[in-house]
Amino acid sequence: MFARVTRRCTLLAGAALLTACDLSGGFKGMAVDPPRDMPAFVFTRTDGSSFTTAPEPGRPMVLFFGYTHCPDVCPTTLADWKRVHAKLGDDAKRVRFVFVTVDPDRDTPAVAERYARLYDAAFEGVSGDAITTSRMMDAFGVAAAREPGTNATGYLVSHSSQVFLVDSHGKLVALYPFGTGWDALAADLERLL
Repeated sequence: MFARVTRRCTLLAGAALLTACDLSGGFKGMAVDPPRDMPAFVFTRTDGSSFTTAPEPGRPMVLFFGYTHCPDVCPTTLADWKRVHAKLGDDAKRVRFVFVTVDPDRDTPAVAERYARLYDAAFEGVSGDAITTSRMMDAFGVAAAREPGTNATGYLVSHSSQVFLVDSHGKLVALYPFGTGWDALAADLERLL
């Protein structure tokens, strides 16, 4: 049921973005044509410092919206990122891997950071207030909705499941629907680097 809801949200929420996507441009993922300028968002890290999604010269950003209690899509996606990171070797230092929680009620900045870094110490896990989270989700065409869970799991959150690739100029250039092989993202990052 949860996987079906997740796929449904992905299709509905990503419809606006996907209408601007095709497989051209030499990307292995779904190219966004033309690339879209993305707004920058600021989050507070556990230590009180700021983290921004503003572009950094020479550093593309891989972005995913999920939550730490996710039973399937999120751990699979971050495990794929770990494979991408390993494949890139030293070049991985030039990529920003960012996990943004869609469940800020449970995922504090410390929880989101700890979760992302379970997969790789270089991954950023961020949590924002409800307004920042909502605005960022809207900008990327992401949807999320609470679903009943069990007493053991608490509520679940169905959410869009694509990965976003933003180039070092702050432009969204490609999407990777859930199930796209990790090697497609690795190849596209190698191209950008």
